[in-house]
Amino acid sequence: MTARAEQRVRHRRRVTRRRAVIAAASAFGLTGAAIVTTTMLSTAGAASSPWPTDTGSRPVSSTIPVSGTYDGKMKKFYGTGALGGDGQDEGQDPVFELADGATLKNVIIGTPAADGVHCKGSCTLQNVWWLDVGEDAASFKGTSPSAVYTVYGGGAKNADDKVLQFNGAGKLVVSKFRVENFGKLVRSCGNCKKQYQRTIVINDVDVTAPGKSIVGVNANYGDTAALRNVRVHGDAKKKIETCVRFEGNSTGKEPKKLTPVGPYGKTCDFTGADISYD
Repeated sequence: MTARAEQRVRHRRRVTRRRAVIAAASAFGLTGAAIVTTTMLSTAGAASSPWPTDTGSRPVSSTIPVSGTYDGKMKKFYGTGALGGDGQDEGQDPVFELADGATLKNVIIGTPAADGVHCKGSCTLQNVWWLDVGEDAASFKGTSPSAVYTVYGGGAKNADDKVLQFNGAGKLVVSKFRVENFGKLVRSCGNCKKQYQRTIVINDVDVTAPGKSIVGVNANYGDTAALRNVRVHGDAKKKIETCVRFEGNSTGKEPKKLTPVGPYGKTCDFTGADISYD
């Protein structure tokens, strides 16, 4: 094969891979400019690859409001002063607060991380990384059943409890994400004063032990969780629970955990082929 022919073959392969990524992104509601940017992100499959290096640091003493698109250009943001906490105390303020429809991208959240990111409505978190999760990495608080929260790329590690806290209504889609040393990757709020039916999709993610569970849902409120192409690393004994069902409440009491754990009809939608271990 000539050098020119080899070049054409390599080009066709790149185009094929690019089209595959665009098709996957489109399936999760990412279109136009969002797809152009996300195709530049590496896939989550390389779980052993290093976490990103920041391009500089910025202390944050009060919550940064975001409307439209905020590009952090891979700077590391960390809390100071009133945002200087990194514990599990409830009610902490976030480093970023996103208005309905906002996008936060290319951000590293260092420590202290306070309560990470809050979304007040539909939002997109694109290539956002948490080095040491505080109370939660991100909380989704929209009240519309048509709200869509998209977490595409990025990752989080060192979370004592929850990484992605789903308090509001609507649909949460998590794809090409990495999580390491964590409690729960996604949790539908089990005891919020206002409860909703919630839809969760987790696709093409890497989960590295230790961890407690991938997703927790409230069966009594009609929550659903679909898991696809989830890769679990360092958990040969399969201690990390996949999909945990709860009986949620709006009284603030601890929600009741239901059994069995795992695939369970529409509530926990996946098969053994959707979860791999190494």
